[in-house]
Formats: sequence, structure tokens, C-alpha cells
Amino acid sequence: MKDIKLMASFSMMLFFTFSFWTVSAQEKIIMSNDVLLKEAIYNENRVKVLNFSLKEFDALFFEFSDKKSNPNVVLTKEEFYKYTIQIAIFSDRLAALYPDQKEIAAESKKKWFAEAYEDYLLSKATQKK
Repeated sequence: MKDIKLMASFSMMLFFTFSFWTVSAQEKIIMSNDVLLKEAIYNENRVKVLNFSLKEFDALFFEFSDKKSNPNVVLTKEEFYKYTIQIAIFSDRLAALYPDQKEIAAESKKKWFAEAYEDYLLSKATQKK
């Protein structure tokens, strides 16, 4: 009788262990092409942007704003993400220069990283109407 209970307990434990492994294996996050592109742009531009002066950053930011608001200009996905990721990277520089503003800089970086090209294209479509 004890052997049967022991075998049943062992079988249940084995079943739940394999079930857990199967479920956790299915939860792997698959990175989208946009995330991979953003990471590549981040790695490619990080050092350069961290050395930007405020004047260089302002020029980048206003160039992006002008292109984004111009209904006759549509940025490619790479161009769009290059601007947004560079702006996000500059938030790290601001956090280093102004330690009391770290939280604001982190929120800004998060916001710029979250920008999506599809949303940009939708905004362009509404600009032309």
C-alpha cells in the first residue's frame, strides 16, 4: 500500500515537473524585427551620441521634429528609429550631467525607445487628410 502511494506521489511530481518545463519553454519571448533594429542602432550610435554637445542634440531633435511634421516627407523605418534612438541615448547623457534628473531622463529614454514606426506612419496618413 505504501509502495502504491509512493509511486503515485512520484508519478504526480514527475508529471507536474514536465508540465512546468513545457509551459516555461513556450513562454520564451521572440524579439520583433523592430526591437532588433532598435538595438542595432543603439549599439552603433551610443558612444557618438553620448559625446554630443547640447547644440548637436538640439540640431538633431529639431531636424527630426521638422521632418516628422512635414507632410511631404516620410522617413524610412531606419531613419525614424535612428532619430528616436539617438534622442533616447541622449537621455543617458542628461542623467549623467544632472544626477538629480535621473528619473526624468529614464522616463524620457523609455518613451523614445517605445516610439513605433507604425504609429508614425498613421500620424503621417492623418497629416495628409
